[in-house]
Amino acid sequence: MAGVTTFLPLILSLLFLLLNVGNGVHCFEEKKVFNLKKFQWRGPSNVPSCQPQKSRKENGATILEMKHWDYCSAGLAKDLEQKLQKRLVADDSRVRSLQSQIRRAAFIRTEGLSAAQLPLTSGIKLQTLNYIVTVELGSKNMTVIVDTGSDLTWIQCDPCKSCYSQQDPIFKPAISPSYRSVLCNTSTCQSLKLATGNSGVCGFDQMTCNYVVSYGDGSYTRGELGRERLDLGGVVVEDFVFGCGRNNKGLFGGASGLMGLGRTELSLVSQTRSKFGGVFSYCLPSTEGDVSGSLTLGGDSSVYKNSTPISYTKMIPNPQFSNFYFLNLTGISIGGVALEASGFARAGMLIDSGTVITRLVPSVYKAVRTEFLKQFSGFPSAPGFSILNTCFNLSGFGEVNIPTMKMHFEGDVQVNVDVSGMFYFAKLDASQVCLAVASLTYEDEIGIIGNYQQKNLRVVYDNEQTRLGFAEEICSFT
Repeated sequence: MAGVTTFLPLILSLLFLLLNVGNGVHCFEEKKVFNLKKFQWRGPSNVPSCQPQKSRKENGATILEMKHWDYCSAGLAKDLEQKLQKRLVADDSRVRSLQSQIRRAAFIRTEGLSAAQLPLTSGIKLQTLNYIVTVELGSKNMTVIVDTGSDLTWIQCDPCKSCYSQQDPIFKPAISPSYRSVLCNTSTCQSLKLATGNSGVCGFDQMTCNYVVSYGDGSYTRGELGRERLDLGGVVVEDFVFGCGRNNKGLFGGASGLMGLGRTELSLVSQTRSKFGGVFSYCLPSTEGDVSGSLTLGGDSSVYKNSTPISYTKMIPNPQFSNFYFLNLTGISIGGVALEASGFARAGMLIDSGTVITRLVPSVYKAVRTEFLKQFSGFPSAPGFSILNTCFNLSGFGEVNIPTMKMHFEGDVQVNVDVSGMFYFAKLDASQVCLAVASLTYEDEIGIIGNYQQKNLRVVYDNEQTRLGFAEEICSFT
């Protein structure tokens, strides 16, 4: 009897484990507490206007305050659900446009046409560009959307034939003593082909270089290429090349334009290489409350506030899309369970601050969805929402334990998705909360890591050593 008594706790534990295996309970699952009230999207507080974001210099680095696009796009709570729907529709249009261009480039390469000898870059961006910073252009504050997948920086200019509503006064090049037009017959004008996908054209005076960027959802910006004095938190860039938009259309919040952080000659990264060494990083804040993140220009890691060491994976070269940032996704684990899917064998995945929701090839998405549902069981389901089809009714819960998600990249780099990047609130009352990951249509498409899954991470873009770094960090500008 003494022996039975000794082993009774062990016997009961084994019995409990056996009884729960059929119910999908795994003792090795990793979970995090998701506070529904904290992360529930309430939209912007009553902000009368988009106040300029702050900046500072620290240890040789320039740090710009970043805020979510909604901070600069005030609206009433009753309009938020419609806005959330439109955002995902536009996000899907953007992804379809990118995939279409990738397929077209692959077709040209296969056919062996002469054009295949030239790098084909799109520079095409859609409306879902979610994080903003303030820079000083020609001594005027301009709030611009940050985008790693675009190269040409542009703002709206006066006189404006057609402009959308913005918070800052429209830039007036005619009264700026430091503004100069870029001439049509220059190499700078010719570089527009790589930066935007469209060649520069001569203006009415046959001298100025005109640009056109058309977006897949019908948005566009058109105008002249100019040079101006750019101040980035006290670091001055003379003769910065940018697009002076005279005819613009799109849902860009209240921002003045866009900051291009791609890799071609016209990007801000390339134009400031002598000052910042081709290195920049950001920490994207979650959307609850009035929180700020940071865009850091320069490679001094001492100014970061990361809580884990920076792990680097290499950038994958792709001559067909030399302006984008590619990396190899080798695996995903849900709640500590490593997934198996044929899609992990495919090389090359985009990381993009302008895409909202991460897109996975069908085999990988199916594995993620299946394992997530197995571990996140017992909660009422809800209808799908736009591109998201794994949704729950969590209106009766204050907190829930959700399985962790970890992305694995080449070089044994592991990135934990922050809890704020796991669920997307389709309904403000939490009656329709969806797993914030979506499937691509075809297995041969290119996956994209969206900004929703990059929140509260320090993401380092090191163009000099062609590598991308990740570390956990609670985003804060101060």
